[in-house]
Amino acid sequence: MQPVPTEAFSDLTTISDVALSPSGDRVAFVAAESDPDEDERLASLFVLPADGSREPHRLTRVSSASSPTWSPGGDRLAFLAAREEDFERRVGRDDAEPADGDADDEANTDAGGADTDADAEPKSQVWLFDLARGGDARQVTAFEEGADEFDWSPDGDRMVVAARDPTEDERAYLDDRRDGGPVETERFQHKLDGKGYLDTVTTYLFVVDAETGESDRLDDARGGGAFHALAGMDPRWGPSGRIAYTAYEGEDADATIARDVYSVRPDGTDKRRHTDGELGASAPRWSPDGDRLAFAGGDPENWCIPTQLHVTSVDADGDAYESASASLDRTLARGAEPVWVDGDTLYALVGDDGKTRPVRFLAGEDDPERVFEAQGEKRACTMLDVAEDTAVVHLSHPSEGADLYALELGSLDDSGSHTDSDPDAELTRLTDVNAEFRDRYEMPQVRRVTYDSDGVDVDGVVYAPPSFDFEGTDADADSDTDGEGSLPVVVAIHGGPVSYDEPEFRFDHAVFTSRGYLVFRPNYRGGSSYGRDFSEALRGRWGTVEVDDIAAGARELVARGWADEDRVFGHGFSYGGIAQGFLVTREPDLFAAAAPEHGLYDLRSAYGTDDSHVWAENEYGVPWENPEAYDASSAIRDVGALRTPLLVVAGGEDWRCPPSQSEQLYVSAKSEGVDARFVLYPDEHHNIGAPERAIHRLDEITAWYERHDPARETDGEADDR
Repeated sequence: MQPVPTEAFSDLTTISDVALSPSGDRVAFVAAESDPDEDERLASLFVLPADGSREPHRLTRVSSASSPTWSPGGDRLAFLAAREEDFERRVGRDDAEPADGDADDEANTDAGGADTDADAEPKSQVWLFDLARGGDARQVTAFEEGADEFDWSPDGDRMVVAARDPTEDERAYLDDRRDGGPVETERFQHKLDGKGYLDTVTTYLFVVDAETGESDRLDDARGGGAFHALAGMDPRWGPSGRIAYTAYEGEDADATIARDVYSVRPDGTDKRRHTDGELGASAPRWSPDGDRLAFAGGDPENWCIPTQLHVTSVDADGDAYESASASLDRTLARGAEPVWVDGDTLYALVGDDGKTRPVRFLAGEDDPERVFEAQGEKRACTMLDVAEDTAVVHLSHPSEGADLYALELGSLDDSGSHTDSDPDAELTRLTDVNAEFRDRYEMPQVRRVTYDSDGVDVDGVVYAPPSFDFEGTDADADSDTDGEGSLPVVVAIHGGPVSYDEPEFRFDHAVFTSRGYLVFRPNYRGGSSYGRDFSEALRGRWGTVEVDDIAAGARELVARGWADEDRVFGHGFSYGGIAQGFLVTREPDLFAAAAPEHGLYDLRSAYGTDDSHVWAENEYGVPWENPEAYDASSAIRDVGALRTPLLVVAGGEDWRCPPSQSEQLYVSAKSEGVDARFVLYPDEHHNIGAPERAIHRLDEITAWYERHDPARETDGEADDR
């Protein structure tokens, strides 16, 4: 087996957007692959039989596809894509000659009024494949600003589509902005990461004829809220004919993360509000008879409170919803959607003690039950869909990769009595998208660890090279062993901080372990999946208990003889970068070198320059009224103690953690005479998306660790880069 080269990132395929057909016999999914010529990730649509009898069949090869959604009859598959305009929308739609003088305008405008100039970038629209007839995808919508989300009507003749609809004045402003004009705003939430500066254009629901594309706007069904541009409306057309969606219509919508669940008839009448403005609601899903709605609901002011599964009757008052998961004291996984399997039973993915797993719920009862024992302890279940008697799950394993598996619905509830001998006996593997990668390169093994941090049990996940002997190097934690078999360790800190780590396949971890590193991912206090109290420990107190937990975990690995105490390196993105800022200033001897990425280090100056001021006010108040709390949670205040070499990484268009924050840390380190390097990716948001930049990032990090590795310096092998 070979070590994993960073350029192998371009060979990886990742799966998303899984959808089972209504009869449960076919699976649609999206797979993202690298296009080396364009230096981008291209997401394509695939279909395969749910019994695994054939390899996946590729349906799209151009542009990126998302949100595959089966028609109720299962004969058509719709999806979103920003493709060049459908040929049928340009020729053969109208035999009449255009009016005098209108030929050029007619040629450059489609039936929906959208500009189709050859130089214009295509907008995302709804497309569909007729799988019974075959052929290429057909364009359904032609909205001027594109289609954002959609769902089928119960009869399959229409769709509900969420789309922006600018007024004439707003259209003129947008045109001016696209031509380089100024940003003009009076909005409190004036920008969002990945979306840029916001405008005032309203998103509405439209009912669209699936054959002709003709649409009717539902004037009272409109989006709203501070984070609408990221959250969307998530429209769902129920069996009884009503359309559910989410939005916030209260006063000061930009000053809250609350979102309500609404429903409306397809003619726009009888609008109802099903929640009371006290939740951040998402993912409304209809029961099979259309009488009830299940949805995820988080606290809009305190994100440490676990997101719960709620159920309400479509005829109930707005405050009559009930939680079906409160007693669990665990949060629904990020992006989790309720899945109804009958009139009373639902499944949803839950973060539970450092593992994403399915849980079964009963509508109207707070009696959740953990299921799917066959998942085991070393796999994350990151997607779930159910239809008829079939379930499809997306399982991620550190050494096996991340793929789709099918199983009988009843097996989700299996007690797992036979799984000790063959845990995969009831699973049918549907995909193996990275088989060549896995066969060619060294893949890590993994071990869960639990340790004491100031009297609190904390756990974490350790990735190791396949040849590493955990048992043979395990030393008595009370002894002074030098750890003869110890390795350098990368302490990889998760973001959030309200999140968690679990065993899963991660490319960067395989890069590190194949080079002889351990990777340690601590589930520090402040994260989720361990209950509200565990998460609340860090609320409004950044730079406290998580510093203790992360440092204690690194020292635990040293005490066990697994890690070399002189070769401990910092790694982490977002809050993982923020935590490194605290660690290098408050535990200055812990890391040999650190690589904080896309972090915040001065909360006062972050307020208003990032897109998270609503979150900040909920947790800290405003800087001028509570300056001490802001300063106490700002690593930049303690930079005088900094001695750790820093590789500081930022995205030029990151509005979640603006690049100015990273520049402050970098310049401060330089001012203190600390070895520091700054890397900025100009067009990146709060991620690193382009393949060449993702590879460059890992090259920079591995070179930084090697440059400051005491073992390499001793041998005269330090990299002078």
